[in-house]
Amino acid sequence: MYRKFSADKIFNGYQFLQQQVLITDAYGVIVDIVDEKETGDDVEKLNGILCPGFINAHCHLELSHMKGHIPKHTGLVDFVLKVVTERHYAEQEIFDAIENAEDEMLQNGIVAVGDICNNTLSISQKTKERLRYHNFIEASGFIPALAEERFQKSWKIFEEYLLTLNTQRSTVCPHAPYSVSPGMFSMINDLPNNNLLTIHNQETEAENEFFEKGTGDFLRLYKQMGIDISFFKQTGKTSLQSWLPHFTKGQSIILVHNVCTSAEDLLFEKLQTANCKLRTFYCLCPNANLYISNILPDINMLMQHTDNIVLGTDSLASNDALSILAEIKTLQQNFKDIDLAILLKWATSNGAKALQMDKSLGSFEKGKQPGVILIDETGLEKVTRLI
Repeated sequence: MYRKFSADKIFNGYQFLQQQVLITDAYGVIVDIVDEKETGDDVEKLNGILCPGFINAHCHLELSHMKGHIPKHTGLVDFVLKVVTERHYAEQEIFDAIENAEDEMLQNGIVAVGDICNNTLSISQKTKERLRYHNFIEASGFIPALAEERFQKSWKIFEEYLLTLNTQRSTVCPHAPYSVSPGMFSMINDLPNNNLLTIHNQETEAENEFFEKGTGDFLRLYKQMGIDISFFKQTGKTSLQSWLPHFTKGQSIILVHNVCTSAEDLLFEKLQTANCKLRTFYCLCPNANLYISNILPDINMLMQHTDNIVLGTDSLASNDALSILAEIKTLQQNFKDIDLAILLKWATSNGAKALQMDKSLGSFEKGKQPGVILIDETGLEKVTRLI
């Protein structure tokens, strides 16, 4: 039994099509896209844009209970301090918030998520397999002497995900340049089959200042967390240029936020990735950037250097909603020259490639099962999940 869909436009994951009909089987597997004159009867005629399901390349599901807890525009250092010190709620409250957040993503047309994990609290929800996840088990520990101990803690969490969610993919990744020691970077780099990574990158100018000069607001972060950084020697380089050389095994790396990434950084990244056969994707979370620091990346500059751009929502601790469409709207409002087709590509086929799920998700291609959503084209206000 087939379903046939037509709409004002079909976005196939790469470009817009008109006067075409999307054909799927009853389970949403793509059968074909054909000219509307060749489809016969029983076509479901819809108003709006037919699109593959969205890919949320960066989320923190386990922080969903912190929605509205942290005031807006605190800046990154105060935001991090609040997350670290105030994230501990009653376990059932956390479980309920995780379930509600997943419901929200489903309603907003999201089909797959790159989810950051610092504990096992999201596992029980993920066993329901309503969304596809890549679980990024986050490792952090800036003090070199504690690298092995902190890495083993993350490894135990990784093993729990591996044993419980054997249908989902999990890897161990660094939290951020300012929270991972060189020794821990080396442990992550050397892990066998750990070939899909993510890292919070250059979310604030203070991150670059810390690595370049050893000064700035990050000194306050370490002081308030009681971390002795007398061992640290500034690199004289930006954050990206300081951490990227730690990876040498041809990994795929999703760099998240990139608010203060420069053209020089991107040229450095191109040379480094060519030498080490790395593959990079740049994940934008504009609503979280506005929530925390009220600053957005220079996306026009980023587009001059790479096509590998994807979208994420970050967490409900730093966002009012888990909606990729809301991220697209914010980008449209602030970067009016970027075509909607490009933004939708970031949200679908690019995201699927970044999470290494593009064999089945991200585009309307025969044999894939990417989900089918309908976007209200007037103001991009609404997403309806069709399959």
